[in-house]
Amino acid sequence: MKYVILVGDGMGDRPLPELAGRTPLEAASTPAMDRLAREGEISLLQTIPAGYPPGSDVANLSLLGYRPEECYTGRAPLEAASMGVALASDEVAFRCNLVTLEHGETGAVTMVDYSAGHIGTDEARELVLALERKLGGEGHRFYPGVSYRHLFVCRGGYPGLETVPPHDHTGRDVAAFWRRYLAFPDLAAIVEQAGRLLADHPVNAARRRQGHNPANSIWLWGEGKTPAMATLKERYGLSGALISAVDLLKGIGVCAGLEVVNVEGATGYLDTNYQGKAEAALAAAARHDLVFVHVEAPDEAGHQGSLEKKIRAIEDFDARIVRPIVDGLAGTEFRLALAMDHLTPLAIRTHAGEPVPVVIFDSRRKTGGADGYSEKAAAAAGRRLADGRAFFETLLERR
Repeated sequence: MKYVILVGDGMGDRPLPELAGRTPLEAASTPAMDRLAREGEISLLQTIPAGYPPGSDVANLSLLGYRPEECYTGRAPLEAASMGVALASDEVAFRCNLVTLEHGETGAVTMVDYSAGHIGTDEARELVLALERKLGGEGHRFYPGVSYRHLFVCRGGYPGLETVPPHDHTGRDVAAFWRRYLAFPDLAAIVEQAGRLLADHPVNAARRRQGHNPANSIWLWGEGKTPAMATLKERYGLSGALISAVDLLKGIGVCAGLEVVNVEGATGYLDTNYQGKAEAALAAAARHDLVFVHVEAPDEAGHQGSLEKKIRAIEDFDARIVRPIVDGLAGTEFRLALAMDHLTPLAIRTHAGEPVPVVIFDSRRKTGGADGYSEKAAAAAGRRLADGRAFFETLLERR
């Protein structure tokens, strides 16, 4: 038996007036996902435990059967694992976004763009390596990642520092959060010097000439130390592979003992290499028990507040990930879960923690499900999975 989990990050939403009370998932054309919902079993799954932030870190741990209450230490340590950055026992990792900030004369600091215009990986790498050359040293280091997503590691951390995700505050005054960095003199020096170096860098000069948002600042968040996690092999006797563009998911895969498959051209956005990811998933299914495929684009569209891009991302996920993978598995016995990690409602441009719709499809039998795949259809079905472990063990038929 093969097991497959397909995740459209942040696909879920809330009813929108401009869609006559439908969600983007209901409005999008999704024949492949609708078929799975009709022939499988649809439920609502609580991926975010009470008291935890509704982040992709917590939610995707749940989708792999972990209880975040038992293993979650922060987002950045997972990304460090993906990047091969080993943290010493006295070190703390931070996610380091390249962002576009605007400093006003009255002290306001506006989060213009949490992704610096979805800066390209090559441009971003040049900037982060420049930060490391100029500012890296004893006790703190910078590591380049993908697009705007990077890593900052420091010894000891900054006890008492409360950070926030920049994508939660797009277009807003973040001066109060900015001042939290400035309360730590050595960290304030690094953040302020980073801003000056980035502002004057040729990469940003070129971006301004091209009409793109410059990556004129860093934003540190998601801090934590290395988690202790048993692998899926240790827990369930399964071998597996994970396919994603983003370091967070890759880091979860590393900690879970999965083969992390890197796909050329996977960007974490609308221009990602869908075909390459689908082909990699089918190849991985031939050598592993479980394959986990994650697509970031719907979540990015949600953070941007773009209905058009979110519908496009959902339709691309359906046509270019779900359909070819299901078709490619024809003739084999498999159980497939169609899921999202959390909602990313357009109205709030950030994550929400309510239960998400999931479908479990079994190639051996049709169980008779919903009319289609949507938030409303899952709620109407009346089935609930209390947490990620219940979901994962249901997929494996171990409950």
